[in-house]
Amino acid sequence: MNFVRLDRADNVVTATRALEVGVVIEEVQTTARIPSGHKIATVAIAKGDPVRKYAQLIGYAATDIKAGDHVHTQNVEFRNTDMAYEFSTDLRPVVLATTQDTFMGFRRENGRVGTRNYIAIVTSVNCSATAARMIVDHFTPDILSQFPNVDGVAAFVHGTGCGMADNGDGFEALQRVMWGYAKHPNHAGVLMLGLGCEMNQIDWLLEAYGLKHSPTFQTMNIQKVAGLRRTIEMGIAKVTAMLPIADKATRTECPASELMVALQCGGSDAWSGVTANPALGYACDLLTAQGATGVLAETPEIYGAEHLLTRRAVDQATGDKLISLIKWWEDYTTRNKGSMDNNPSPGNKQGGLTTILEKSLGAAAKGGTSPLTGVYKYAEPVTTRGFTFMDSPGYDPASVTGQIAGGCNLVCFTTGRGSAFGSKPAPTIKIATNTEMAMRMSEDMDIDAGEVLSKGISIEEKGREIYKMFLRVASGEVTKSEAQGLGDYEFVPWQIGAVM
Repeated sequence: MNFVRLDRADNVVTATRALEVGVVIEEVQTTARIPSGHKIATVAIAKGDPVRKYAQLIGYAATDIKAGDHVHTQNVEFRNTDMAYEFSTDLRPVVLATTQDTFMGFRRENGRVGTRNYIAIVTSVNCSATAARMIVDHFTPDILSQFPNVDGVAAFVHGTGCGMADNGDGFEALQRVMWGYAKHPNHAGVLMLGLGCEMNQIDWLLEAYGLKHSPTFQTMNIQKVAGLRRTIEMGIAKVTAMLPIADKATRTECPASELMVALQCGGSDAWSGVTANPALGYACDLLTAQGATGVLAETPEIYGAEHLLTRRAVDQATGDKLISLIKWWEDYTTRNKGSMDNNPSPGNKQGGLTTILEKSLGAAAKGGTSPLTGVYKYAEPVTTRGFTFMDSPGYDPASVTGQIAGGCNLVCFTTGRGSAFGSKPAPTIKIATNTEMAMRMSEDMDIDAGEVLSKGISIEEKGREIYKMFLRVASGEVTKSEAQGLGDYEFVPWQIGAVM
């Protein structure tokens, strides 16, 4: 088959391979060379008329488009959405699984469950980043081999924490990130490290969130300790004291309901919304059937698909929260002289995605079909189970940082162009949307969802494969991104507001 039609209401189809001029597609002939993953008009589309894919609007014809034409950025224009929202009109009750699946996780004293067992050094400001990295560098594989139940010592450093207001969206988001990492169930011990004079004071965080010092939760700052060298020495001593305590943690059988999975995509292509994202959506539905949680994010990448999610909201208040995020992003991009259509990226467009509306419709498929039970601020603790949404930018490292801070103990990341992404302390599972890329980047991809097209495997079967890998990775199986050492530079708190 040379093409895929996603819905009878569509006026475009998608080429499954590169097509030359004159290839017959649904009784029309291609009028130009069509790259794989790109769209072909199956009927004439007059200038200004809607272009439809997934039975949804993805843009408007910028010129008259003939049947058989290549439909892409040269003849499709974007317009801001103007949706008539419905609430709770597409609620599909979750049928709880008759058997409770389990994985081998780390049960913490507060009842939460980790999938990894790290000691974290969390910095309050860029000025303490070097000290944090130097402390981590001390703990070589030889030293850590003495503590087989510890996955590692990780530094979570960033480029902000000062030159910012001491209140408002940016400050609050950073504090939520720090709190989320300080209390994350994948951490057995935490050292918070600051400079001392920064705007983002560690003591304020302790007071605001009720964090208490203990043998496995310590704080320090460079100025009080009296310099970089002494800070590094003291930090090494503090982490060294934590290691035997952390090593006492052992994996025990835990219900799958304790999983919280970040649903992510990056380096997307036209197949993201056809293979990998729907398969991940099916896996998300399997999670919700176990009483577990899936967390979709990247607000700009549901733009144009949010009306499908409000229909799945458990109530109007939940749907209204989602709409308010969309309105904020429209205002945010306008104030900064941008457009919601600045996303997709050049790579997305090369992969066949024309507008953010098309990209969003594919991205939203990661959330499956379960009811939307909660909508959260960036890095806010996710407290409802089932399918949820978290506000974040579409920039993958910043988005995943927020999801992990919110409590996600696994990350699942679909990609079509290929992504070298990984995360700590929650491991990332990477899913390829097409078999060609899965084979080319075999050292990076954990699952080939391209088999939905290349081998005719069903979305449901591929979704079950993804879900089963959730359980194995949660039990300690190493993902390909972990094996390559990714995750040390992907901690990127979202910077909102003025830098002063």
